Amino acid sequence: MTGYGRAVETLLEREFTVEVRSVNNRYLDCNVKLPRSLAFAEDAVKQRVKGAVSRGKVDVFVSVGANGGEQVRVSLNRPVLEGYLEALRTMVADYGVKDDISTSTLSRLPEIFQVEKPQEDEDGLREALLQVTDRALEAYNAMRTTEGAALEADLRSRGETILGLVSQVEAGSGQTVSDYRARLEAKMQEVLANTAIDESRILQEAAIFADKVAVDEETVRLRSHLAQMNAMLTAGGPIGRKLDFLLQEMNREANTIGSKCSDLRLAQIVVEIKAELEKIREQTQNIE
Repeated sequence: MTGYGRAVETLLEREFTVEVRSVNNRYLDCNVKLPRSLAFAEDAVKQRVKGAVSRGKVDVFVSVGANGGEQVRVSLNRPVLEGYLEALRTMVADYGVKDDISTSTLSRLPEIFQVEKPQEDEDGLREALLQVTDRALEAYNAMRTTEGAALEADLRSRGETILGLVSQVEAGSGQTVSDYRARLEAKMQEVLANTAIDESRILQEAAIFADKVAVDEETVRLRSHLAQMNAMLTAGGPIGRKLDFLLQEMNREANTIGSKCSDLRLAQIVVEIKAELEKIREQTQNIE
């Protein structure tokens, strides 16, 4: 969800500059900073961003400069000026104060000048700004697409690593049961000495143990979740929230497998699986 895009274009005798920046965020949070003269276009710019971005904290910075020069007309406000002059002359005549009326003095008085600007074409300015905003968003998304391809490759690679570790857990789980049976038989021989060993009892105990440590259901679901992740990456589009949920499920399966693994070597493999899932979770924060 991190990205940057910038566009500059001259339209309607104005140079529009639009910058789009974003950082990771769980939801879309759009903030638009505009000059006061374009404040009326804020909602329109936000709608453009919402149409192109679905997740992240997005800041849009807009600046505008006039290239052609606005036709601004400045004139004297004669009625106000004459009122000031009459009042000042009365002050001199009636109170004997020094007559130091000057252009500099008068120009600082309120409302002496009238400033007239041409009527702004708000619709035209809005469309021009949105045109430049679209170009900035295109550059922004192009950058994110490039980074997204690298992220996709990384996630797929980590998924393959986890699948390999799951295969080791599956293979080791069966060996754990065999080892347990051998230990159980050796212990019973030691305790019972020359007494004949009840083979059915050993089989029963081994079956109970196998049921307790069986991870088949969890590994099947974990493989399924990894396949779903790959399918999401292939389909494209906004998948960040779906991946967040899917990772919760994968972590749940990994925790269950870990709780069933009494073998130290298998427990270490589960730690590696969880480490890879955590790396995927961190990368998912960068995905829209």
